[in-house]
Amino acid sequence: MIGIHNLKPGKVVKAFERAGWENQGQRGSHVKLTKEGSEYILSIPVHKGKPIKKGLLLDQIKKAGLTDEEFMKFYLRK
Repeated sequence: MIGIHNLKPGKVVKAFERAGWENQGQRGSHVKLTKEGSEYILSIPVHKGKPIKKGLLLDQIKKAGLTDEEFMKFYLRK
């Protein structure tokens, strides 16, 4: 299985949307995601040609209440 590193920002946003998070739009280079019942707002940096750093992604996955494995299932799903 692919590890949590060098993941594409667009696919990461789609994975969180599949997990029930709602895209609230983009301001600058960050996409904001919210979910009813969650106290957190996920902020995903979308910089063309740059993957999301592992530490930031792991933090966002934790805030989303997902495990690494659950997130990767959403990420790899077509």
